[in-house]
Amino acid sequence: MNETTTRRIPAGGRSPEFDHAMGILQSLRADLLDDALAYRPMPPLPADARLVRRLPRRIRGYAVWARHAAVAAAALVTLAATHEMGVFFGAGLLPAAAVLLTLVRPVAAFWLSLVSPLPYAFFGSSGDGWPWPPVVFFAHLVVMTVVAARTRPRTAAWMWLMTGVFGAFAGTLFGYGYGSNAAALLFTSALALLTVTLLHVRREAQREVTAERSVTAQERSMRTLLEERTTIARELHDVVAHHMSVVAIQAEAAPYRVENPPPELEQAFATIRENAVAALTELRRVLGVVRAEDYQAPEAPQPTLADLDALLANVRDAGLAVDKTVTGAVRELPPGVELSAYRIVQEALSNVLRHAPGASARVELGYVLGGLGLRVLNGPPRGLVKPSPGAGHGITGMRERVAMLNGELTAEPVQDGGYEVAAFIPVAKEEAA
Repeated sequence: MNETTTRRIPAGGRSPEFDHAMGILQSLRADLLDDALAYRPMPPLPADARLVRRLPRRIRGYAVWARHAAVAAAALVTLAATHEMGVFFGAGLLPAAAVLLTLVRPVAAFWLSLVSPLPYAFFGSSGDGWPWPPVVFFAHLVVMTVVAARTRPRTAAWMWLMTGVFGAFAGTLFGYGYGSNAAALLFTSALALLTVTLLHVRREAQREVTAERSVTAQERSMRTLLEERTTIARELHDVVAHHMSVVAIQAEAAPYRVENPPPELEQAFATIRENAVAALTELRRVLGVVRAEDYQAPEAPQPTLADLDALLANVRDAGLAVDKTVTGAVRELPPGVELSAYRIVQEALSNVLRHAPGASARVELGYVLGGLGLRVLNGPPRGLVKPSPGAGHGITGMRERVAMLNGELTAEPVQDGGYEVAAFIPVAKEEAA
């Protein structure tokens, strides 16, 4: 028993094959017909292009026009070849004009080059190849290559196909029994267009990789920034929590230090204690949000500038020759300022150990009326030990600490090959102890 398969046609009455064919024709129209006369001037080479960078500085301004000069030279070669062949000079103007037109109207240049063999049917020599005389062969190859480089791979494919169709049509209609060189042009142009397409794909891949690297670098920078802020928040929590605990204890003990305190005073101290305990509870809740799963609270109190000598002794044991200079009247600063200053010096000395092995360093602290100035300066690396690469997060952490305290920080190389980290942290008079 024979079975008949009924093919369903979409409601619109068009088959998928028809829609696919229409899509192909629409792509041809979009690439070679729509805006064929659009003005698209060829831009000069970027100033940082590889070809331009390798040239002497005095001629780099001219080198950016190298592509334009190459196209103009190809047009001149086309005209010169027309003259040498003894062909009617007007027949060579068309392919030469098509070559020059690629500089401003690439799609129109292709159509002009495609019909440029027609004058040779009337003025050309019978010994010339057909349908692509040598001059037109060269010019059309140049035009397709330049247009493919300025558009996209799909346009290159359509140009190659239209060249084949025109070659078959012109060879049949105007061949006059000449030997056809359409196959030679198709083969040569296929190699040229394939090369241009590969360069296109490579360039696009490089752009995508560059864009991904840029996004990755931004994400890494943002992640580093958040990690540094989280670390600072954890450290400052201990400082603030200590002071809030002291406030709560003192507020609770204050009424017992006064004989027969009035009820209003007792109520005021009770309110102070309640607020301090509430603030301490909120601080612990916030720390729980930013604390990592493997985070362990430090058992020792957070370091201050009083612990700086111990830090310098440790880095001296690690092989770093470091000196400390203190100017101004040493005084106790707010805990957050002292902690941040200590961490900045610690990170700067760690960077010296990693990036400038064998160098000497100097730590300078300046106590002024408006705040605290600090400077860590090291010389160039010395010895046979190679610098160790770092992640580049240290400077970010320093900037965050200083910015949190409304200060300023600079970190930059110095002329002798060393590096300098300088910061100023403002401290109001009422904040200083």
